[in-house]
Amino acid sequence: MSIGSRAGRRARGEIERLPSGSLRVRVYAGIDPVSRRRRYLTETVPAGPRATEEAEAVRARLLDAVAGNRPVPSRWPVDVPPDGPPAPKPTAGPAAPPPVPAPPAGSVPPPGSAPPAGPATALGAAPDPVEAPMRARRRRETTLTTIARLAEVSAPTVSKVLNGRLGVAAQTRARVEALLREHGYRRPETVAPSATLEVVFYGMQSNLAVALLHGVEQIAGAHRLAVGFTDARQQVSEGRYWARHLLARRPTGVIVVHLGFTPEQHALLGASGIPLVALDPTGEPPLHTVPSVASTNWSGAFEAARHLLDLGHQRIAVISGPTERLCAKARLDGARAALDAAGTGLDPRLVRTGAWFSFEDGLHLGQELLRLAEPPTAVLCGNDLQALGVYEAARLTGRRIPEELSVVGFDDLPGARWCGPAMTTVRQPLVEMGAMAARMVLALAANGSLSQPRIEMATTLVVRESTAPPARR
Repeated sequence: MSIGSRAGRRARGEIERLPSGSLRVRVYAGIDPVSRRRRYLTETVPAGPRATEEAEAVRARLLDAVAGNRPVPSRWPVDVPPDGPPAPKPTAGPAAPPPVPAPPAGSVPPPGSAPPAGPATALGAAPDPVEAPMRARRRRETTLTTIARLAEVSAPTVSKVLNGRLGVAAQTRARVEALLREHGYRRPETVAPSATLEVVFYGMQSNLAVALLHGVEQIAGAHRLAVGFTDARQQVSEGRYWARHLLARRPTGVIVVHLGFTPEQHALLGASGIPLVALDPTGEPPLHTVPSVASTNWSGAFEAARHLLDLGHQRIAVISGPTERLCAKARLDGARAALDAAGTGLDPRLVRTGAWFSFEDGLHLGQELLRLAEPPTAVLCGNDLQALGVYEAARLTGRRIPEELSVVGFDDLPGARWCGPAMTTVRQPLVEMGAMAARMVLALAANGSLSQPRIEMATTLVVRESTAPPARR
């Protein structure tokens, strides 16, 4: 939200009210003569009863500085690239005159000589290649100081939050984290990260975790990095904060494979400068700025449902994982699309949603389905653990697989080949997904960005012995 400006200054200065109540002042400072980019002077005024009045005074001061073409004090951030504009390309023509050596310290230039080149101003020449990094550091230091001022705490307190250290009250920590997220602060790399990649799970499903970790380790080992893991659900249940503990360890990168990832935790990791990649993040992709790796969940479930239709099944049940997870929703939608395309449709009475991708979900929900007056002849499950639960439900209700009930899983964990009968399932390339996530997080650590922030890897239907045509009645 912008606040009106005084007459004659609206076109060149604006005041924006931020969600925290503070006011951000921005004044256009002209075009950089080399990079041809627009530049602005910005300053933030803390919330308070006189914030609007103080912001108007700041705007007037910034406008006066621009109008007078005066050098910009370092406490006024200028919106230019941190490393300064790019150097001009050489052109054909007469050779440039040789550089004039700098006079000795303390000497006075002779009368009539040109003054020595000084640091760039907001409207002046290109910055000196040595001065530019120094100004970039000053800008970042000012930003940290601004966060401290807006939060009404000291700079060391902000540093404690960024580093995940103790000694900060919960309410103060939350206020600082909100300001870090609001202002998009990112700490400069002043501390070398540890030679590790951290993988964060929200509940350890042993076989899934082992496969993903194996893929991560393949890439990390090639780069001489160690691999660590954290069970966030366990830490949360014990009252610990996994994101802050990660900050204290300063890993080279973090791969998140869990359900409870929040925007606040993402902002805290982003402000700390730790690269982050997610595996099957929650929510729809447009809502996430976190680079991510997933499998083709929708098409995998579509192929599984079509396999059951091709066998002749009409009453096909679906046991889904929690549908707030993107992967569970995609699998349910894929199965529904296949049934709709065949003209069968998905009977809502044959749909069950699990609290988690667990054996217990398959057991209890499978028993519900098999006790119906018209039970299903096939069950498509959200993952292999749920399918194993349906195996047990079939045993308890006296049904034989696949003669009286066909069952399909999703993941292709090692146990799917060993159960009796061997399970038909959709294979996720778990090892390859872990390796891809590791490549992406290392690319982020090296380059700061990715050309393709979301990657989906192909699934494969593996037909074994748990599916067959339905029994004739």
